[in-house]
Amino acid sequence: MGNKKTSAFIPKKIARAPYLRGGISYFYVMEILNPTVAAQVARHLLEIQAIRLQPEKPFTWASGWKSPIYCDNRLSLSYPTIRTAIKQNLVKAVQHFFPDVEAIAGVATAGIPQGALLADELALPFIYVRSKPKGHGMENMIEGKVVPNQKVVVVEDLVSTGGSSLKAVEDLRNAGFEVLGMVAIFSYGFEVADKNFEDAGVPLVCLSNYDALLPEAVKENYIDHSTLNSLAEWRKNPSGWMQ
Repeated sequence: MGNKKTSAFIPKKIARAPYLRGGISYFYVMEILNPTVAAQVARHLLEIQAIRLQPEKPFTWASGWKSPIYCDNRLSLSYPTIRTAIKQNLVKAVQHFFPDVEAIAGVATAGIPQGALLADELALPFIYVRSKPKGHGMENMIEGKVVPNQKVVVVEDLVSTGGSSLKAVEDLRNAGFEVLGMVAIFSYGFEVADKNFEDAGVPLVCLSNYDALLPEAVKENYIDHSTLNSLAEWRKNPSGWMQ
């Protein structure tokens, strides 16, 4: 998967199922771009409080899950230096893993600005996928020029279970696009997400994830070692944690 000379950009762990495209064997990816980038991005997100860790006072997600972590990567847009670092690393991910890309597709809403920044840097067309069709006019699900068989990479800011992200992939495929894969800023690394992406045949490359976050959070004194077991248990069983 890619040139061995650029091994700095090979993910730390590659998931199970190989598939073929253009006679070349690829793998479903559900991991980080590389450990150095993962640590840097985690530090940036903690620094600007885009990621908050509160194991003592957990957040409640829309799903009803109790969570020790809240992630809002949209905050990175307000910090030019961090915004640029994220953009540059997304560029590296796309250029290395998806060199045949012809367009970038953002997932509404948080994936739209990140995708637009990425598309601009790569000088590629940009489209975005709505969560539901527009309720008036053309009632579009996809905004931008639809080009059948165009090869796209999807951009997300955050991957949890992968449900909404993969719904966008399905909509793009139904419109005639060829989805090469997805890039994201951060992933919780849930096993269910790994399985969902594998089942959908969508390679995913993330800049950082939960495994990279925890050591940085300890190092920067956002949490202490005594909370690590609880935080690890949440990732294993998020629906049952603290129930």
